[in-house]
Amino acid sequence: MIFPSTACILQSRLGIVGCPAFDLQAVCSGFVFALSTADLFIRAGQAKKVLVVGAEVYSRILDWNDRGTCVLFGDGAGAVVLAASDTPGILATRLHADGSYKDQLSVPGSVCGGRIWAAVRPNGRGLGFRFAVRVFEEVAHEVLEQAGMKVSDLDWFVPHQANIRIMEATARRLGLPVEKVIATVDHHGNTSAASIPLALDEAVQDGRIRPGQMLLLEAVGGGYTWGAVLLRW
Repeated sequence: MIFPSTACILQSRLGIVGCPAFDLQAVCSGFVFALSTADLFIRAGQAKKVLVVGAEVYSRILDWNDRGTCVLFGDGAGAVVLAASDTPGILATRLHADGSYKDQLSVPGSVCGGRIWAAVRPNGRGLGFRFAVRVFEEVAHEVLEQAGMKVSDLDWFVPHQANIRIMEATARRLGLPVEKVIATVDHHGNTSAASIPLALDEAVQDGRIRPGQMLLLEAVGGGYTWGAVLLRW
């Protein structure tokens, strides 16, 4: 569908009528951007409960002859529900974008004869390793400072599952042991905006993430976009 939005289709299937429903596009940072947006809706008194979904179907936009790209990505979806509370769960959020990098990782598309033609096209090495690690470190310190906390207060680092090298290098730069990194990229691949909720679900299900723990969620993606959410589970 070019329209209506995925959010409206989901709203219909859930039998929910009247509340706002909209898609948000920030590529791999989409879930972090959406979580921050939902938090702002609740803080402004515009909503009491918000369903935030990260979903991707990369298999439809991959060039399967490009073995350097197609093997990296996966399809997936995950969701959380945010609710207003006297005890805040989300403590700080920071979002960024730099459109000057718009050509580094893109999916040019066209519609012809009622059919959509599109494919992922990384420019060179796509999302740069050093860039990703640098902005991950910077935005982590931004949300920690905003909340008046330190890296040592973190229980878990739950990043967008771009690749394990970026995740582990960021942990080292922050002074976090790799044991505190939630990683699912080895069996999910890079599911873009779906990767953080999928990682959260797995770590909650297996008992690693428990109520009261401090989590740092981070993502960086095409655009470039990047951001972080600091929350108490």
